Amino acid sequence: MPPMSQSRPYHHGDLRSALLASAERTLREKGAAALSLRELARDIGVSHAAPGRHFKDKQALLDALALGGYDRLNRALVAADLPDAPLEPRLTGLARAYLTFAVDNPELLELMFARKHAPDIDTQLADAADLSLGSFVRLTAEAQRRGEIVEGDPEHLTLAAAAGIHGLASLIAADALPADEALAGLDDYVHLLLHGLKPR
Repeated sequence: MPPMSQSRPYHHGDLRSALLASAERTLREKGAAALSLRELARDIGVSHAAPGRHFKDKQALLDALALGGYDRLNRALVAADLPDAPLEPRLTGLARAYLTFAVDNPELLELMFARKHAPDIDTQLADAADLSLGSFVRLTAEAQRRGEIVEGDPEHLTLAAAAGIHGLASLIAADALPADEALAGLDDYVHLLLHGLKPR
């Protein structure tokens, strides 16, 4: 086996983490289609068979990347939540955490959503995906109890809000909206989301 270069991230005993880090770099730079377990092995300087100890195939690698993404997103949402705050600043905080993650990880977020809706989704990945939406559903249900949001199915109401926030992320990913502009105007956007466009 050739000696590893200084730039390679692999250290003995941490092959799985090194593979995931290399895979995320490839995803960011070249997209999911360019991912290959053999190429990842070459990139970090191990035998082409070594990744098989951690990922049975490319799909298992993609699922692990998506799961890692959801774990990071969920930690960001938990850190941003202000359970005792009024609805508007609380929703703005969660929206900012989501949008920041989306701006920093557009390719990963695309993969996360693709795997979330796959018919063969792994249970652990499905639970992690549900947890991210759950942050917003809990906010909606708690705001309904406090009389801050109209009555109705909390999941249905959350979907309307989440679609708008994810729409901003999609516009940024498509270069149709500058990220700094979206983040700077997020307070106003959430205000419109909560109060509507009708004159008051």
